[in-house]
Amino acid sequence: MNARIIYGPILSRRLGRSLGIDVIKKTGTKKNCNFDCVYCQLGHVDNKIKGPEDVEGAVTIQEVVEGIGSFHKNIESLDYITFSGTCEPTLNLGLGAMIRGVKQITKQPVCVLTNSSLVDRENIRYNLAEADLVVATLVSGDEDTFRAINRPADGIRLDNIIKGLQDMKNLKKRPKLGIEVMLVDSTKDYPVNCTDEEIAKLIEVLKTIDPDEIEILTVSRPPAEKFIVPVADMRLKEIAHRFDEEFGRDKVKLVLKGLRRERSSMQHENVEEEIYDLVLRRPCTFEQICASLGIQSTELAPIIEKLISSNNIICIISQNGTYYKAA
Repeated sequence: MNARIIYGPILSRRLGRSLGIDVIKKTGTKKNCNFDCVYCQLGHVDNKIKGPEDVEGAVTIQEVVEGIGSFHKNIESLDYITFSGTCEPTLNLGLGAMIRGVKQITKQPVCVLTNSSLVDRENIRYNLAEADLVVATLVSGDEDTFRAINRPADGIRLDNIIKGLQDMKNLKKRPKLGIEVMLVDSTKDYPVNCTDEEIAKLIEVLKTIDPDEIEILTVSRPPAEKFIVPVADMRLKEIAHRFDEEFGRDKVKLVLKGLRRERSSMQHENVEEEIYDLVLRRPCTFEQICASLGIQSTELAPIIEKLISSNNIICIISQNGTYYKAA
């Protein structure tokens, strides 16, 4: 089944009701990234992309503008339009122009979710500067731990990422900068970032970046590696308290599972395609699909059965529930 570049809306723990834009659509792969994170909900990256110059299947500016123009009118009460999905958005060098084009159509704020890998490049920072909010991932202040958790493509170094985030914060025209700290634990002897030593290094680095906000969260969907598990709620709260002491409670957000939002109100053109587009980018439970797309459970059940029987989606059982994702 072919996926469209506009998908959702997704009910996000961080962004509320968010309409997604996916800016790389290389056929034959469900993930286009320069990281192969152990915690990624989309699974492994078979062939990591080293940089924008190596991208195949880049979405055009016109495709994004036309897609948003025809799609967003069918949805009420959006909180954000978000560049994310199956790829690292900054790998598409048209990102800045895409954001400007979206802003000419809609008044909804624009967010970019980035793994931070390319922020050391000046042109990438200027692209990101067109957004209202950038949420950039930083999992560690230690190079070895960073490499173990994010498993980046060759040539990507943590010190360059940190310098790039510092430069981004110092731009004259810049978006609100949030740092996402994805904390992970493990069932085996593997580098993780939830120890006291790791938290101390993260705090030291974050002080040099001075972001507008810091989001602390852990794995909620089935990760790429089965040995990766969520950090316990009690430990998350301990870490959040430590961050509160260093940065102030107004700047630190602890993102826990269990978000409850009202259902989306949207007009459907092809419900089957919309469900596939959603779970391709973000594995969801049955209830999450209902809430995100505004579908009744009695309507969704036979569509899920059809998508499974046609091998378009699969069912994954995890400790947090049963999730559906693209096959």
